Amino acid sequence: MLKTYQKYKTVILYLAFGGLTTLVNIIAYLSLTKLLGIQYIISNVFAWIVSVVFAYVTNRLFVFASRGKGLIFILKECSAFIGCRLFSGLVDTINMYVMIDLLHFNDLLVKIIANIFVIVLNYVFSKRIIFNDKDRGEVSL
Repeated sequence: MLKTYQKYKTVILYLAFGGLTTLVNIIAYLSLTKLLGIQYIISNVFAWIVSVVFAYVTNRLFVFASRGKGLIFILKECSAFIGCRLFSGLVDTINMYVMIDLLHFNDLLVKIIANIFVIVLNYVFSKRIIFNDKDRGEVSL
């Protein structure tokens, strides 16, 4: 069982912290839209910012255990992370606009479904581009 965990450790941790990131995103979104009455696109942008900060810290420290040191390395890594998240955040926001404004689906349902897609997209970006470490011997999706 330990061998199986070691083999899939990154995927397991990514799913766990991805779930927490999604929870942070949805709580921030609901707090802004339902409690404060802020428009859903603006709320989505702020929820995205909060969840990206949370995701970078947890991905760097726990999921991919980035070993890079120094300000320049961290700035490059963080810039790549934010750049990839900007792309997936744009996909998320466009999806929400189409599904909510044009097709009139429930905003919370759309938010949850969009987050599932975004988690997969962000894993691929993180594993292949941002925290690319071929010496870990782990299985990637």
